[in-house]
Amino acid sequence: MESNHFKKVTTAGLLITLGIIFGDIGTSPLYTFQTILKEGGAATEELVLGAISCVFWTLTLQTTFKYILITLQADNKGEGGIFSLFALVRRYGKKLMLPAMIGAGTLLADGIITPPISVTSAIEGLGGVKGLEGIIAPGNHLVMGLVMTILILLFIFQRFGTKVVGWSFGPIMFIWFLMLGGLGLNQILHYPQIFKALNPIYGFRLLTLHPKGFWLLGAVFLCTTGAEALYSDLGHCGRKNIQVSWIYVKTTLVLNYLGQGAWVLLQHKQNLGDINPFFEIVPHGFLLPSILIATAATIIASQALISGSFTLISEAISLNFWPKVSVKYPTTIRGQIYIPSINWILCTGCILVVLYFRTSEAMTAAYGFSITIAMLMTTILVYYFLRYVKHWPLWIVVIILLVFVSVESSFFIANAVKIVKRLFFLVFEFGLIFTMYVWYRARKITNKFLKFVNMREYIQLLDDLSYDTKVPKFATHAIFLTKANNTFQIEERIIYSIFSRKPKRADIYWFVHVERTDEPYTMEYTVEELKKDKIIRVEFRLGFRVQPRINLMMRKVVEEMVAHKELDVTSPYPSLSKHNLAADFIFIILETFLSTDNEFKASDGFILHSYFFLKHLSLSDDKSFGLDTSETRTEKIPMVVTPFTKMDLKRTQFKIYE
Repeated sequence: MESNHFKKVTTAGLLITLGIIFGDIGTSPLYTFQTILKEGGAATEELVLGAISCVFWTLTLQTTFKYILITLQADNKGEGGIFSLFALVRRYGKKLMLPAMIGAGTLLADGIITPPISVTSAIEGLGGVKGLEGIIAPGNHLVMGLVMTILILLFIFQRFGTKVVGWSFGPIMFIWFLMLGGLGLNQILHYPQIFKALNPIYGFRLLTLHPKGFWLLGAVFLCTTGAEALYSDLGHCGRKNIQVSWIYVKTTLVLNYLGQGAWVLLQHKQNLGDINPFFEIVPHGFLLPSILIATAATIIASQALISGSFTLISEAISLNFWPKVSVKYPTTIRGQIYIPSINWILCTGCILVVLYFRTSEAMTAAYGFSITIAMLMTTILVYYFLRYVKHWPLWIVVIILLVFVSVESSFFIANAVKIVKRLFFLVFEFGLIFTMYVWYRARKITNKFLKFVNMREYIQLLDDLSYDTKVPKFATHAIFLTKANNTFQIEERIIYSIFSRKPKRADIYWFVHVERTDEPYTMEYTVEELKKDKIIRVEFRLGFRVQPRINLMMRKVVEEMVAHKELDVTSPYPSLSKHNLAADFIFIILETFLSTDNEFKASDGFILHSYFFLKHLSLSDDKSFGLDTSETRTEKIPMVVTPFTKMDLKRTQFKIYE
């Protein structure tokens, strides 16, 4: 699992896919059908058959057709997710960062409601266990306490990674899906006529003839909310394993929905009260084990969503959509990361959701709006992928686009009525998207005014400074990080730092550039000597999922250059060189701050001030690049984006006193 992305279909790959990919969508039977019945009113045959028809065709069109067959083809060197998709298509549209940011922000917002709704739905099922009927009730303090305890333990556990328990996820989810299918099939045997619900005509009649018709799509959408997260986890399992295991997953899901519908129709009651059909189809003697399995499944679903959020933020940092924050690697599994700040933001959000909504029913009433937006944003990017990367004929792409947009727009409109119930989440979503936009936009503004000079004009000057013994030596090896893509370009501020401040004399000057590739795990470097044994440029080409540990990478570069006799790192000082001690290396970080000598438009001013505020809260450059603080010097450089052009200052007097 650690380095194999399961490009071939294997038993191990299929099992792990069940544990990682389908947790969210796999736990939706806990609350989807119950929510449809609640919002639909009387449990008539029209409602039951129409609801199952809508669920089946939503899973077919939205999950199977869009994500399993189409979107999974947007495979960026084995990785998936909206940022991987953006990396594939960004060259084909100037504004494609907007759907990428909106999609990522709304998908992250899903991370604070999916864990609470899944775990709460499972725990509430304990109310049907004999002896617990009066103790466990939706919204009471015991249920809320159990849910919050499980969630807090889950988030505490993140720092240790999931290497050990990860192997158990697959078998548990296999048992969960087997239970779903078995419970559903047991009810279908008592009412096989329920299969007619798969006919799309029942769904059409429900949406057009039922009093609440079209608006029931908001509840129907709950059956496919995990589809977007499914694509985000592509890199963990591989496309083929996901596609093959989906056959098993979809079969069990459909059987369970059919079974719930069969049970409802067999009751011959139009008013079911607060009954959840999912737990009603469970044999009473098996109720407690089924709840334990359901709880385990919801924890696994939550874990997958949290891990996906970490991956999403890590990619956002690499693509300059998010401030640099601490990223940790708790295990040796490739791609498994832990981001403390995001972990505790999500944890706080989940606890607040439980305290605010209290019951799974209240949570489902506010659920779905964010994911419909995320899916629409993915559809926009998929259009560019199919048209410009896969080169599909325009007419085919347009037909596919119209199908996706029609379905998702319908879900969006149906979910839009929930916006009043979900004001709780709007601040969170807006904050995420605003942060991404500010960071991306400000980087564009600051890079626009970043001045570069011709390196060739300063090679001799650097050489002369290096040999000028009257200038105190700053370091044997001075290393600067540069944004210049061109070998013979360098930032003007670096030249200013070397010559115009206290001169920085060194034996060798290094200029290090990091290029981010559209591929996820690229790790390459090149070395160019601009002047023999005096000026060296190193360029690292790193994938957008690779953490830039420049300190360790530079050490590797130096070791290989020494091994090839391209560099001598013995100390130049006689007292040290006779003992064969290594020379000193110092990284110089130029940290910018917004100068008061600026005048700009209100919009640019707001963006830049917000950017520097976020930058103050984020990791410093030395930590984000993995540099040792003992080997790093930081210099503050004022940033003048738009200098004052007019100063109304008048001279009124000039005197000389003898």
